Amino acid sequence: MLTRRLNHILVRSRNKLRDFVVNINLTILRKGYGIHIGDDTIVSLKAQLDKTNPKGLSIGESSYLAADCLLLSHDYINRRHVNTTIGNNVFIGAKAIVLPGVTICNNVIIAAGAVVNKDIKQSNVIVAGNPAKIVAEDVPIGRHGRKI
Repeated sequence: MLTRRLNHILVRSRNKLRDFVVNINLTILRKGYGIHIGDDTIVSLKAQLDKTNPKGLSIGESSYLAADCLLLSHDYINRRHVNTTIGNNVFIGAKAIVLPGVTICNNVIIAAGAVVNKDIKQSNVIVAGNPAKIVAEDVPIGRHGRKI
């Protein structure tokens, strides 16, 4: 019984610490770098957001950026800084890459490892592949890009 109770206390403490660290990370991204991140959006601590042109990034409300995903808003070779926009309720999977200048509509799931090089103008879709293409349409998508 004592072990179970201690385990419960440790799990709660770990969750509170994780939430605290995530909130600090979001505050640094918002205020320190000037990245627009909507309310209720979750950004993994391992997600990589372009800090060369941070004001070119805009992430909507209730979206989710998974570990090792990469959002770019500058092109070093062509020397351009552009806006990259992520809509509301968008899930960007692990190791997915969103290239500079791309706009992703609301209610979209980007599969793990996808490379998004063109705008996603359609809502309620799942996008996958390299280059990313729509693989499923009319998918009901809710908060944080979860399928309903």
